Amino acid sequence: MTFNGFKEQDFNVFHTDGLEQRMVQIITHIRPKLEALGDKYADELTSLTGEEMFYHVAKHARRTVNPPKDTWVAFAPNKRGYKMLPHFQVGLFETHVFIWFALIYESPIKDSYGKTFLKKLSKIKKEIPDSFVWSDDHTKPDSYKHSEVKKDKLKEMAERLSTVKKAELLCGVHISKDEAVAMTEDEWFTRISETFKTLLPLYNLKKQL
Repeated sequence: MTFNGFKEQDFNVFHTDGLEQRMVQIITHIRPKLEALGDKYADELTSLTGEEMFYHVAKHARRTVNPPKDTWVAFAPNKRGYKMLPHFQVGLFETHVFIWFALIYESPIKDSYGKTFLKKLSKIKKEIPDSFVWSDDHTKPDSYKHSEVKKDKLKEMAERLSTVKKAELLCGVHISKDEAVAMTEDEWFTRISETFKTLLPLYNLKKQL
């Protein structure tokens, strides 16, 4: 399947009750689009990062009762998985699409990454566009607008990476459902590519650890 954008039906999947029923809807309507994005952007991110990147579409295999509130494709330089590594994501909740750089709680480099992030804080604050957002929990749809985030908040998030086991750091864009369903295929490709390029310095901080 080729990716031709997200439709209203994709977001409505998250209104489906029951784990099994919602997974059927995700597999039918959303997963083929995430596979298509994975196929395209694994190559592009390989060129961008200089590392061979592999894509991983969320399977939600650990779930036994609660249906997923979001789903995604992640990109990392490892065939086996991505959660232990700094990575990129494209996915959606019922309210919006997200395009992220992510360092989540399973990563063993959180401590050293947080310390390096602190050293580069002023530069990061200037380089990230005001339209971008930050998150400290990949399981929740909430975020902090970069235009409203003070250095103290970013410092707190970085310090938590080094001291709190469940701490996470994510940065990227949220695209509302209404904007998302109106976007063309070309607009999507432009937005995703530009977002990944903007987030590359955060990904490359791992080279300075």
